Amino acid sequence: MRFSLVAPLALAVAPSLVSATGTLGFALGTKNADGSCKQQPDYEADFDAISAASGSKLVRGYSASDCNSSTAIMPAAKAKGFQVVLGIWPDVQESFDADMAAITAVAPQYASNIYAVTVGSETLYRGNFTGPQLADKINTVKSMLKGVTSTPIKVGTADSWNKFADGTGNAVVGAADLIMVNAFAFWQGQALNNATKTYFDDVMQAFGHIQSIAGGVDKAPELWNGETGWPTDGGSDFGAASAGTSNAASYYKSAICGMLAWDVNLFYFEAFDEPWKPDSIGDNGQPADEKHWGAMTATRGSKFSLKC
Repeated sequence: MRFSLVAPLALAVAPSLVSATGTLGFALGTKNADGSCKQQPDYEADFDAISAASGSKLVRGYSASDCNSSTAIMPAAKAKGFQVVLGIWPDVQESFDADMAAITAVAPQYASNIYAVTVGSETLYRGNFTGPQLADKINTVKSMLKGVTSTPIKVGTADSWNKFADGTGNAVVGAADLIMVNAFAFWQGQALNNATKTYFDDVMQAFGHIQSIAGGVDKAPELWNGETGWPTDGGSDFGAASAGTSNAASYYKSAICGMLAWDVNLFYFEAFDEPWKPDSIGDNGQPADEKHWGAMTATRGSKFSLKC
């Protein structure tokens, strides 16, 4: 792809970035290495490892009812001083209802440890919803959470950067309290030497469009890079993008630390390897490994430095 090098986000916020640093979080799965559901002690061990390796105190999930995760992760978060972004999987009514019930059950007791709620993960990218349909889902969740806690809980969504850059998600901008933009130079088949440039350009295109639709930087929802990462040893290559721990370490140092230095909040995908995951089949019909995207091993060991 060609790069415009016109960065609406950077131009908008650069004057304030001399000493600012973004917030780092990690995507976190609900299962142990053997595929069993995590319990509170497992999450507490996860949090200890994440905090020690990176200093982060923030994680995000995708479905609050999966493995009954909300009932285990929230007391662990309170015990370890973490905040959690709880997820609602709205693709079918059954999962929407289950996740909504899971969140409303824990919110009264753990509201201070709930950073936000995301409605959907790449639903626009997959074509599950149109922008207006997703906006309606977000507004429904906002309405259902009113009065559940004394402190309002932010509600938003996460989707691929291009679905905000191309206008697909315009309707979401007015509904969401926060928008997470996912951006993977790896899945664009970019070689490592072009990956950070691609990543920055993608995020800035999406953020700039959202800010424009909102009517200005100060009127836009809270913006995050919701996912980015690089597979380590054992992972599958994609085009010119080569998996490998040394490449992941280089991407982390350049892209992750670079984006944080620009005062952009982001979530790294993901905290730990997930060896229980089956291979996925890509658009090209080829199997792709999804077990080795962790910044740390499944046993919570460091693969490379997570300090910037």
